[in-house]
Amino acid sequence: MERLFEETSIKAMVLRNRIVRSATWEGMCDSDGSPTEKLINCYRELARGGVGLIITGYAYVREDGKQLPGKMGIHTDSLADSMRALTRAVHEEGGSICVQIVHAGGQTDTRHAGRRPLAPSAVEADQFPEVPEELSKEEIARIVQAFRDAARRAKEWGFDAVQIHGAHGYLVSQFLSPLTNRRSDEYGGDIGNRCRFMVETYNAVRAAVGDEYPVLIKINGSDFLEGGLETEDARYACRVLESLGIDAIEVSGGTPASGEQGPVRTKIKKPEGEAYNLPNARAIKGDVNVPLMVVGGIRSYEVASAIVGEGIDYVSLSRPLIREPNLPQRWASGDRAPARCISCNKCFRPGIKEGGIYCVVEAKEKAGEKTQENEG
Repeated sequence: MERLFEETSIKAMVLRNRIVRSATWEGMCDSDGSPTEKLINCYRELARGGVGLIITGYAYVREDGKQLPGKMGIHTDSLADSMRALTRAVHEEGGSICVQIVHAGGQTDTRHAGRRPLAPSAVEADQFPEVPEELSKEEIARIVQAFRDAARRAKEWGFDAVQIHGAHGYLVSQFLSPLTNRRSDEYGGDIGNRCRFMVETYNAVRAAVGDEYPVLIKINGSDFLEGGLETEDARYACRVLESLGIDAIEVSGGTPASGEQGPVRTKIKKPEGEAYNLPNARAIKGDVNVPLMVVGGIRSYEVASAIVGEGIDYVSLSRPLIREPNLPQRWASGDRAPARCISCNKCFRPGIKEGGIYCVVEAKEKAGEKTQENEG
């Protein structure tokens, strides 16, 4: 069988292929963070479409770590029933689901967090909506505990794995980056110290779920930002994670301040523009011997197949699955045409007002309206 469609496992979690739906904010949760029936159906459709692993949109571990409306929460036991309905729907379709847990840190704002945002340092940064408050050591410990509690809930509620969001400029990423971490204590300075919050968070999560439950992390191979996290430091962080027992690493890159090199890029029209995080994933793969996922603009079967063919374990994609949730099934059946996604990013724009993301281009086509397939 072709490697892209091989069955694999990460600990006890069995995946039917090497295609991962990478985490995406969907904007389909209620104000308390609970999944709506709309989100449950979205994940059901992804599982039915044949994706190997669904990683949820980022779920906040504390209310002051919430960033956007409609965002998923995992901060309270009161969400148990709706979360169990979510995992059950995926499992009924033969899929696997991993919840991504996050604290937005300085990348939220007072309106969404309910207070002045918290971050490693009280600095002005292009990726921060406002100047945050510097975290005390006591508050750091409480946030670490919140990650632990979130992981415990994830396991209890039927998620097959948990992924720590350590990329894209959120709190773990803020500690790793010298641009946003200007601390002079044991959490700041050299990369060893800047890894401390990540290490404490991982250890807390692992303590909550045990050695046999899969714990993943998403991390930037680079911030693609002057003064931000560089590839060599990312490689160091990944070696640390391997030594601690991480079960898989998803390599991404960029922050909201990274411009055209941000996490969600446009104008991906040819294979040469795909897989823009692959060079950093290759560098990290040379350092560690744990399953590796790479995300970033993968649109064609040929590119996806070549990536896993060279030894990267999984390919992660999201925007193509917003337009075509059955894309893995289509490729597996022999229709190897590229994803229909044109990387315009318009799927995110209606999410806040209209109760969730969707492919605007596809909706217009179904309505019989003219579209420009070469836009974006």
